[in-house]
Amino acid sequence: MPTIEDVKNWRGETAHGTDGKLGKIEDVYLDEQTREPEWVAITTGLFGTKVSFAPLAEATHSGDGVKLPYSTEQVKSAPNAEADGQLSQEEEAALYKHYGLNYSEGPSDTGLPTGHEREPVGHDTSGPTTDDAMTRSEEELRVGKREVETGRVRLRKFIETEQVQTTVPIQREEVRVEREPITEGNVDDALDGPALSEEEHEVVLHEEQPVVEKNVVPKERVRLEKDTHVEEQTVSEEVRKERIEAEGDVR
Repeated sequence: MPTIEDVKNWRGETAHGTDGKLGKIEDVYLDEQTREPEWVAITTGLFGTKVSFAPLAEATHSGDGVKLPYSTEQVKSAPNAEADGQLSQEEEAALYKHYGLNYSEGPSDTGLPTGHEREPVGHDTSGPTTDDAMTRSEEELRVGKREVETGRVRLRKFIETEQVQTTVPIQREEVRVEREPITEGNVDDALDGPALSEEEHEVVLHEEQPVVEKNVVPKERVRLEKDTHVEEQTVSEEVRKERIEAEGDVR
C-alpha cells in the first residue's frame, strides 16, 4: 500500500495498466480513519471525459507514471462513481466487487470500509492523543529557472579617417637643345632665309598631374545574431528533514 508521502505528487501523472496507458490521475482518495490512500480517480474515455476509480493497494510508481495491476478494460468498465471527493457505501461496494476485493460495511464519509480502524497504541506525551503514528516530514529541494538580463550589445557606426598612399606614373615634357653641323644634307635649310637676322622659336611643354577622386563603395553587411549555449550548473542548498528514533526498551 503506498503511503500519503508516496502519492502526494501523483495528481496529473499518467496511470498505466497491465496492457497500456489508462489515463491521467485526477485525484487520490484517502481513508478518513487511517488517512491512507485507498482509491485513485483516473480520467478515461474519449478526450478524458470519464472518471474511473481503481484501488491503490498494489500501485507502484516509476519514471513514466503510476503502475496499477489492472487491465485497461477492467478500469474503464468499473462501475460509475461521482468524482466529488467521497464515495458512497453503495459506490464503493460496487467497486470492491468489480475488482474482486473483500468489502466490509461500516460508516465512512469517504466510502471506504471501516475495517481498518484500530485503537491507538500508547498515548501522546506532547499533547492530546490523536493516533498511534507520528508523521515524519522533510524539505525537498525544487530548483526553478528565471531569465535575467546579463548585458546588452549594440552596433554603432562611425567614421574614421586614415591616410592612404598610392603611386601613379606621371609624364612631363623637357626641352633638349640639339646642335648639328652644316652638311650637304642640310645646307639648303640652313641658307633658307636672310643671311643675318633676329629670330625666336618657341616650344610648349606639358606634364601630367595626379587628379584625386573619391567614391563611396559598399563593402559588407553587419548584423547582430544571438546563439543559445546550454551549460550545467550545480545548485547546492541545505534542506531539513525530521528523524524519528525510538528510545527505551525497544526490541
